[in-house]
Amino acid sequence: MNEAPKFLIIAGIILVIVGLLWYVGGKFLPIGKLPGDIVIKRENMTFYFPLMTSIVVSVVLSLLLFLFRR
Repeated sequence: MNEAPKFLIIAGIILVIVGLLWYVGGKFLPIGKLPGDIVIKRENMTFYFPLMTSIVVSVVLSLLLFLFRR
């Protein structure tokens, strides 16, 4: 089997698992509502920028990739 289809299948499985964990874990963990996330509410508009959530996700993914490459 070529490498590209194998990679796409594995990436799809990983995305499904992450999506399910995020869906189930969102009820127990406040992902996306951390202190440091920017929320601006106006009368007819809400702006949300998950700054701290992005930093946490980036650090966790960096650590996981570092561990898997070793």
